[in-house]
Amino acid sequence: MTEIACDESGSEGEKLVGGVTAVFAHAGVRMSHDEADACVAELRSMIRSPAVEYKANHLLRQKNRWVLLWFLGPSGPLEGKARVQLVDKRKFLASRVRAEFGAVTGPLELYNDLLRARGPRGALDPLFPAILRAVAQWHGRVSIVHDRQLSLTDGRIRQLKQLAPRLESLTLVDSQHDARVQVADFLAGIARRVAEEELNGRPDHEVIDLLRPFVAGKEMWHG
Repeated sequence: MTEIACDESGSEGEKLVGGVTAVFAHAGVRMSHDEADACVAELRSMIRSPAVEYKANHLLRQKNRWVLLWFLGPSGPLEGKARVQLVDKRKFLASRVRAEFGAVTGPLELYNDLLRARGPRGALDPLFPAILRAVAQWHGRVSIVHDRQLSLTDGRIRQLKQLAPRLESLTLVDSQHDARVQVADFLAGIARRVAEEELNGRPDHEVIDLLRPFVAGKEMWHG
């Protein structure tokens, strides 16, 4: 059994365009409780913020860049223990439009509303295929501990287990009480922010190079 802790960044459900974020990121880490606790403690000793719960933005501050490079680097805590998926939401929606209608001939916002109205609830949410891909990234039977998401209802979890027979269980937890999920949150938030900066013509090549070994698949973008 492989247990992985997962969290996302940039989730806005089925609203894929016109929202707050342009990229959806989903990260999974395979760490013990002790390893994750040690990682969070080390970050606290480096950053020294009084915040109760650390988030990705703490590592993304310019004054903490050295901490970010350590976290993602070969001497950091994630080496061989983490994966992250990145979804360009516009590309993801465009691929769904082409599959449904053959071509994109109008504003994606209109297609977004149309597909949400036509399809079953949650069909456009990138979270669900991300969880299926997360299972596929690890060998053997997989147990997932995931940060709480309202869209991950009991019915949806049963459906995910049917679609991914190797998914043994999916348990929702509060990230504040599980350091493994906090580490996944750091990675997802960092990857999303860096990916959005690249989309906006401001690539951070040093950080992108450190992220690439963790990005699932051959390309930076999925969808």
